[in-house]
Amino acid sequence: MAWQKGNFILAFANSTLVSIVVTLLQIISSTLAGYALARINFHGKNIVLLLILATLIIPFQILVIPIFLVLKWGHLINTYWALILPTAASGFGIFLMRQYFISIPLELEQAAELDGANRLQVIWHILFPLAKPAVITLSLFTFIGEWNDLFKPLVFTNNPKLTTVQLSLASFQEQFTSNWSLLMAAVVIATIPVILLFIIGQKQFIQGVSTTGLKN
Repeated sequence: MAWQKGNFILAFANSTLVSIVVTLLQIISSTLAGYALARINFHGKNIVLLLILATLIIPFQILVIPIFLVLKWGHLINTYWALILPTAASGFGIFLMRQYFISIPLELEQAAELDGANRLQVIWHILFPLAKPAVITLSLFTFIGEWNDLFKPLVFTNNPKLTTVQLSLASFQEQFTSNWSLLMAAVVIATIPVILLFIIGQKQFIQGVSTTGLKN
C-alpha cells in the first residue's frame, strides 16, 4: 500500500541515479584535489586549503539563490543536472582525501615515478587502492547525504518525473497525515537502502574515520 501510493519505484530510481552520480563525481574531484593539496607544492596552497575548509561552515541554503541563477542560466532547472552539479564537489571530501594521502609514505610514489609512472598513474595504481577506507567513507557520507536530501529536489525541480524518495515522503505526509501507520511504513521503506549500505561498508568506514586527520 505505502509502496504504491508513494510511487517509490520512480522515487527510488531517481534517488539512486542522483546519489550514485554525485558520489562518483565527489570521489573523482576529491581524489584529484586532495592529491594536489597533499603532494604538490604551489603558490597559495595553504590559502586554497583554508578556502576549501571555509566552505564547510557555509550552509548550503545561503548559496541557493546564486546556484539557482546559474542553473537557470544554463537551462538546467528541472533536469537531473540540477540535482547533481551543486554537490558534485565537496570541501569535506577534498580535506578527507588530503589527510589520507598525507598518511601514505611518499616513498611509494617515488618508487613508482622511478619506474616511469606519471602523476595520474601514481594516483590510480598506487594511492587510490591504498586510500580505499577513505574512499568508502566519503562514498557512504555522500550517498547517504544525497539519498536523504530534500532541499535540492524541492528548490531546483518541480517535475513529477524527477521525484526523489524524500520528495515522495514529503508529499506522502501532506496527503496522509492522519494515517500514521502508512507514513511509518513509507519511512521504513526509504530507510532500508541506507541501512544496508552502512552495514556493508561499516568496517571500511570506521577505518577511514580513524586513520584520517592524524597529520597536518
